[in-house]
Amino acid sequence: MEDWRDKLGALKGLYPADEQTDSELPAVNEPTDEASPTLPRKQQKLRLSMERAGRGGKTVTLIRGFVGTDDEIHALCKMLKQRCGVGGSAKEGEIIIQGDHRTRLVELLKQEGYTQTK
Repeated sequence: MEDWRDKLGALKGLYPADEQTDSELPAVNEPTDEASPTLPRKQQKLRLSMERAGRGGKTVTLIRGFVGTDDEIHALCKMLKQRCGVGGSAKEGEIIIQGDHRTRLVELLKQEGYTQTK
């Protein structure tokens, strides 16, 4: 019985089904070098907004416009959550903070050097 990866690779034309072994298969979750370079804090144009729609009536504060790697956005999210004492997450290039904390977050971000925050 053939392996499903061999069949898929043969269909995509990556390699012939009988020439490549499992050790030669490309890694599935291998990191790429396509991560966007992080802009300096003074050049980051962060925009804060409050949203309630589509979240079960719960209010959240969204921070959009961060340009950088996933590790850096997660570190910024962690710092903001700790300083506000609330939960949140970083998904798809935006930071989600539970509750309406726009004024507090603007102050915190400006203290951290994100001067173009609105």
